[in-house]
Amino acid sequence: MSNSSGSATAEKPPHFPRRSIIQDGKGPERGFTFWLSTWWPVVVAIGVIALESTPWGGADHTSGPLRSIYEFFFGPVADERWEHIHHYTRKTGHFVGYGFLCLTWLRALRLSFPKFSFIKYAEFAVLGTGIVAAVDEFHQHFLPNRGSSPWDVLLDCCGAAFMCIAVWAVLYAIRHQPPGQPK
Repeated sequence: MSNSSGSATAEKPPHFPRRSIIQDGKGPERGFTFWLSTWWPVVVAIGVIALESTPWGGADHTSGPLRSIYEFFFGPVADERWEHIHHYTRKTGHFVGYGFLCLTWLRALRLSFPKFSFIKYAEFAVLGTGIVAAVDEFHQHFLPNRGSSPWDVLLDCCGAAFMCIAVWAVLYAIRHQPPGQPK
């Protein structure tokens, strides 16, 4: 095809922006599906914690199943030793579970507020995780077979902070690879 000056040019196909990405040329659309897809992992993670915060999540109900799993992999264990293993297994569950809750907060905050710094995401993610942990411990105070401890809230927040540091370290390593290395 030639233009009015007579030179040949290739005809470009029309550009149709996707409606889900562009809204009237003013930027990303932030409708219901955006917010749902952004925040559903946080809601699900909080829901899992809420389910574990019932009487059925108490040590008297988790000991048997966890002991069966432990003994499947490591063989029989004495009752007294199992009590220690069970205690530390449950505390590890706090640390890891709330670390993953923090990861869902980090993701949702990054998608919701793309111009914030990582440290701001981390601050709010640990704060959100800490609030959920405090509410969880407060709720457990009223259950007959559950205990409530501010030390568990601290442990949960440590799991959240650890996850933030781990994510930061991975992002730092990716961004600071030597030249010529695939990213």
